Amino acid sequence: MHKRRQLSELQERLSGPRKFMQVLYGPRQVGKTTLVRQLMADWQGFVHYAAADGEAVWDASWLNKQWEWVRAQGEGLLIIDEIQKIDNWSERVKQLWDEDTWAKRSIKVVLLGSSRMLLQQGLSESMAGRFETTYMPHWSLSEMESIYQLSPDQYVYFGGYPGTAELMDEETRWQTYLMNAIVETSVSRDILMLTRVDKPALLKRLFELGCAYSGQEMSYTKMMGQLQDAGNTVTLAHYLNLLDKAGLLSGLQKYAGALVRKRASSPKFFVHNTALLSAVHGGIFKHVRADASLWGHWVESAVGAHLLNTCQTQGVDVYYWRDGNDEVDFVLQQGKRLVAIEVKSGWEKSGQGLDKFAKQFKPYRYLLVGNGGIPWPDFLRMDPKKLFD
Repeated sequence: MHKRRQLSELQERLSGPRKFMQVLYGPRQVGKTTLVRQLMADWQGFVHYAAADGEAVWDASWLNKQWEWVRAQGEGLLIIDEIQKIDNWSERVKQLWDEDTWAKRSIKVVLLGSSRMLLQQGLSESMAGRFETTYMPHWSLSEMESIYQLSPDQYVYFGGYPGTAELMDEETRWQTYLMNAIVETSVSRDILMLTRVDKPALLKRLFELGCAYSGQEMSYTKMMGQLQDAGNTVTLAHYLNLLDKAGLLSGLQKYAGALVRKRASSPKFFVHNTALLSAVHGGIFKHVRADASLWGHWVESAVGAHLLNTCQTQGVDVYYWRDGNDEVDFVLQQGKRLVAIEVKSGWEKSGQGLDKFAKQFKPYRYLLVGNGGIPWPDFLRMDPKKLFD
């Protein structure tokens, strides 16, 4: 499984000569802490784990104390969870790492974080050449099938949060837990506590709107009409970017063959995990599954979430395309190659989008997912990068 492979790769990187810090990042509740606890259980030697979580203010003195704890042993493994919570963390980590390098101390370091924006900013600004990164996405269908025996239909509705799998039979409890323990924590701790947000209520309403309209295109002008005190399009675009970096909600841009036109397009909302769509919708699994049109939106959202999670670190960009009434649900781009994907599951769409896109842009490959094409469960088990082979 993917998570097991990540553990094996992490162990292999740490077992050799001391070269790089290891940085694990990804959304909340995807198993980052569980993975390092498995690493600790197998580690031969001294290991120290510390988490900069909760409401406390964490600073360089706290980080120094954790580092010195390992230095006192002469060598060992140091694991810091929620590293982005520490003020100016990257500058201090760089200094401590360089001190150990000059002193030839055999201290190996693993940093965990759930804020992709702040982590990437710190890594790019301060620690070039000192780290390797591992992105841990939301759990895939294959992983949830293997570990929790979810059916494909259950996966599409209840999503890929491993910590919620045991609550599926109590849907009200499942929904409450997901909104309180995952959504509220991600918004309050990973965005509002760490980033300047002048209108936090607007950010939360934008998240709810995006979940409700997952799989649908919406102009910023229309968003402003749906949201009170929406400010301007720049504010909405910024908040949508924050939600994307937190692993909650993305706004896909329109593919047009020109970067300036992509950026100017109306975004198409997609959740990173269909559990978010289901929780905000507040419905019941069997009712959603029985409604062919409604279920089609859930399946398309699951395909979008799969692409967002798998393509993020593979050098593959994800867009949508529309020309009048003709559309292609997803356009993948790797270098100069394009792959066009149309999702059909339980609801009617115009069938001309793929043909029109193919004539205009000459994609490397185009395919149907769902009715008349690749069964959508099979696609959710695929690695999209292989479509470019």
